Amino acid sequence: MVMDLYELTMANGYFNDGDKTARVAFDVFYRKNPDRGGFAIFAGLEQIVEYIEDLHFSDEDVEYLRSLNTFTEDFLQYLRDFKFSGDVYAFPEGTIMYPNEPILTVVAPLIDAQIVETAILAEVNHQSLVATKTARIVKAAEGKAVSDFGARRAHNMDAAVYGARASYIGGAAGTATVLAGQMFGIPVSGTMAHSWVMYYKDEYEAFRHYAENYPDNTVLLVDTYDTIKSGIPNAIRVAREVLEPMGKRLKGIRIDSGDLAYLSKEAYKMLAAAGFDDAIISASSDLDEYLIESLKAQDAKINSWGVGTRLITANDNPAFGGVYKLAAVKDADSTEFTPKIKLSENTEKVTNPGNKTVYRLYNKKTGKIRADLICLADEKLDADQNMVLFDPIDTWKKTKVLGGTYEVRELLVPVIREGKRVYESPSVMELREYCQKEQNTLWDESRRFVNPQKVYVDLSQKLWDLKKDLLEEMSEKALD
Repeated sequence: MVMDLYELTMANGYFNDGDKTARVAFDVFYRKNPDRGGFAIFAGLEQIVEYIEDLHFSDEDVEYLRSLNTFTEDFLQYLRDFKFSGDVYAFPEGTIMYPNEPILTVVAPLIDAQIVETAILAEVNHQSLVATKTARIVKAAEGKAVSDFGARRAHNMDAAVYGARASYIGGAAGTATVLAGQMFGIPVSGTMAHSWVMYYKDEYEAFRHYAENYPDNTVLLVDTYDTIKSGIPNAIRVAREVLEPMGKRLKGIRIDSGDLAYLSKEAYKMLAAAGFDDAIISASSDLDEYLIESLKAQDAKINSWGVGTRLITANDNPAFGGVYKLAAVKDADSTEFTPKIKLSENTEKVTNPGNKTVYRLYNKKTGKIRADLICLADEKLDADQNMVLFDPIDTWKKTKVLGGTYEVRELLVPVIREGKRVYESPSVMELREYCQKEQNTLWDESRRFVNPQKVYVDLSQKLWDLKKDLLEEMSEKALD
């Protein structure tokens, strides 16, 4: 029932008109990278597969729909026995992706394809957004651990859990969200809040109690009262008076407010002078990639970052913008798909027609991404052949790629066939590792935060010719 009402009203209409045997192809794609970046990361596929596998309407669902006085009784009876019977093709989860290319394609009976739209977009838009934001934050941290601290600022509990999953795929080292750790095996971390320090009669007593309870993982929150005059001295005192007699060492401190650059440098001086130069200095407090980059430029002595609000909500670009568009139709008595195209006054909103696939070209010497090419589904690329790539909007922009200088990979792979899963999701650890390898195929120029180099997604000549012919046909009809 996680669907927009229009999916059901359309499905009801198709059913009543006898169109339920027609097959269609729908594409999922997006139009702009978040944060004006150079790429995005595809995430959420496992939850899409789980949803489609279990898609059904209970008796209670049917009764609710009947109460809307909108649907025919025959259609409601059809829903009682409904199971998705189509095919789904998708990028592997964790794959780098670019605007306007199909990252997931549904090829299915018309009603099946129509009613899965909302759930697919909800999963893709949320998790891809968080995974992409996390990758940016992790890049800014330059090898220092980034942890997801965002659960309390997420838009609801599911957003916290699946946002933690996406952040781990995107490169976070762990999460503070316990359920995400339980469900997906993500490393969990967390120590204390300010309330722990405030509960005890003084800061030293609070730190002492914590060290006695967690001698192997003593990370002390030092900014409740005064980081320099109180927090750090009390942390050092506990390290000497409580931990050292137990044969343990202070693991670290966390700073959650104030001038993080100044405080971390002063904290490091004090800790180093006391013999604790190996202690972790962790920072939180409304961090994102830009603030982390700035703090590093100021030589902040921070080696662990806890990022919450701006990660879990992708604060400065909180909507991903993925869409679900019809691309082709095959009637029951036809053997081939008829391409469909959506026109718009905005050039970037004109869709690419036909049942399609996507190939990625890699530079053979460097392994870096050269280009993505959208082709019709029956097209095959030969890496030994010369190829001319052209911008699908500014068509005069052309590049010749010599055969033998590139490698080719087809990105859309089957995940569901005839309603049955044919894809087993890797663990989130494996997805995280795969995503890191994917990011290693990016040129440095594509990863910078300001004015990144774009990797253009091109159309094959065959697809471009088809699109041009359809546009001319539509234009001529408009003149009649």
